[in-house]
Amino acid sequence: MTEAIVGIFATVYLGMILGGLPFLQLDRTGIALLGAIALIGIDALSLEEAARAIHLPTLILLFAFMVVSAQMRLGGFYDRVTRRLGELPLSAPLLLGALIVTVAALSAVFSNDIVCLAVAPVLIDACRRRRLDPLPYLLALACASNIGSAATLIGNPQNMLIGETLKLPFAGYLRDAAVPVLLGLGCTWALIAWRCSERLARRVDAAPAEVVQPTSDALDPWQTAKGLAVAAVIVACFLFTSWPREVIALTGAGVLLMSRKLHSRHMLGLVDWELLVLFMGLFVVNHALQKTGLPAQLMAHLAGAGVPLDQPGPLFAATFVLSNLVSNVPAVMLLLPSADHPLAGATLALVSTLAGNLFIVGSIANIIVVDAAAQRGVTIDWRAHARIGVPVTLVTLAITWVYLALRSASG
Repeated sequence: MTEAIVGIFATVYLGMILGGLPFLQLDRTGIALLGAIALIGIDALSLEEAARAIHLPTLILLFAFMVVSAQMRLGGFYDRVTRRLGELPLSAPLLLGALIVTVAALSAVFSNDIVCLAVAPVLIDACRRRRLDPLPYLLALACASNIGSAATLIGNPQNMLIGETLKLPFAGYLRDAAVPVLLGLGCTWALIAWRCSERLARRVDAAPAEVVQPTSDALDPWQTAKGLAVAAVIVACFLFTSWPREVIALTGAGVLLMSRKLHSRHMLGLVDWELLVLFMGLFVVNHALQKTGLPAQLMAHLAGAGVPLDQPGPLFAATFVLSNLVSNVPAVMLLLPSADHPLAGATLALVSTLAGNLFIVGSIANIIVVDAAAQRGVTIDWRAHARIGVPVTLVTLAITWVYLALRSASG
């Protein structure tokens, strides 16, 4: 049975690396789900045990914030913010800085993927109206959304998983993440302004009319105010109370679903159900492997070889490597059992998120920006992204390493 479990686990994580499996029309979600089904089918886990393996608080928190983000999107909030940003009478470098700050702030509270999905097309149109090259701003959008989402335990799915599993205090993590995130955003602005200086300075011709597609709906002040109020209450409860975060967020989502104007079908239609299924499948697959005892043996072997994953340095390196091999959520699930030192949660959350800027495939936010650009006639290939993504990743990770080392030394 152990051999079969290892085989299924290896197949699932190979699919995470490749993004699919040869000869099968499966994406990462389908692979994780099929792996969970296979484990139940060979009786490696019972249905009850598979259900218990799923960390329900994480799924509830993730679902609830998807509903909150759907409210903001349907209310036209992201569209209005991006349009107003594009109309600011700022020079190109200052506009770039304003974009980075705005996107990072939004991504810290709302899902970075949703922010990129809503902002990217409007940003391209705004750049074209001002005859600006969209490429530097799109790269800034992708990088800033990833960095900004690292600031809180609700900024992205892996941070939600880490916070819920390790029971990290919301305010405590925010204090740990604030310095590397703020310094990282400043360095990101400087790097993009320097490496894209020619593109920022030049004027471009307006795009053909057929390339520009309609953007989202106009601002609905009431729906936007409702969404912002609920989000503010949720975050305040996270900061100042010890109430269960998943219950608070789910209650807020319930309030938003009670609407006389926005149909629940439209709200729930914007929920990323595939991501929720991916989480469930990976929870089951990882639990089955943990049940064999092999991960504990591997950790003991690595510790004996001088690579103890329960120590900050090896955990930092393993998180960076695995996040770029299998994506950040599967990497975090693999490494969470090793996270038992005081700064392990902050290390996992910061490194797994910041590592996503390295290559286009490193995070869903990058892929969303690239796809949105392609739909509007802007090409961002892997070289153009890596020219910014690689130095941004290395600099932000270096800042994080120094900060975490100082934090660890100070106790």
